[in-house]
Amino acid sequence: MGINLLGLLGLYIPQSELFQPYQLVTHLFFHDISGFSHILGNMFALWMFGTPLENLWGSRRFFIFYFITGLGAATIHLGVNIFEYYSYLNNFSVTGINDYAVNAQRLLWIPTVGASGAVFGLLLGYGMTYPDQKIYLYFLMPIKAKYFVAFYGLFELFSGFASTGNIAHFAHIGGMVFGFLILKYWKGKQRRF
Repeated sequence: MGINLLGLLGLYIPQSELFQPYQLVTHLFFHDISGFSHILGNMFALWMFGTPLENLWGSRRFFIFYFITGLGAATIHLGVNIFEYYSYLNNFSVTGINDYAVNAQRLLWIPTVGASGAVFGLLLGYGMTYPDQKIYLYFLMPIKAKYFVAFYGLFELFSGFASTGNIAHFAHIGGMVFGFLILKYWKGKQRRF
């Protein structure tokens, strides 16, 4: 029908003419169909880690946690992309090297889509709620949830600094950070009552 759904629903940095504030929400529920294995992995993780948390917390609290970690992931990811955008522009103005200008332009036109940040928030929530529960890597090797989450978080942090690919590693870290903050807030709130 000639509608650019990616342009409407994907999340762009505020410096892009395609940016709309509602994209902070819509990008969580939209995914590029070319990454089917990525969608499948997200949905498997949502089921695996989300089901026990929803059963424990109830649907309302689960939705709040999922939604806030998704928004937190988007906030961290946008912050990193905005920082990169201005770094490229500053380097271009100082050096005149066209690669910096090209990279700055690229950041204006490439959207972020998917729920990975919120899923990483759930992963952290699972690891903090069920730290000694065993997770079987590749269905064979058992590892406690707390170690799995810690190693995966460190891997994402390393990948965020080392990678220039199209995976939003800092969104994953953002989901985990906001998940940690929410759980600490909820725990502190329980102590007061």
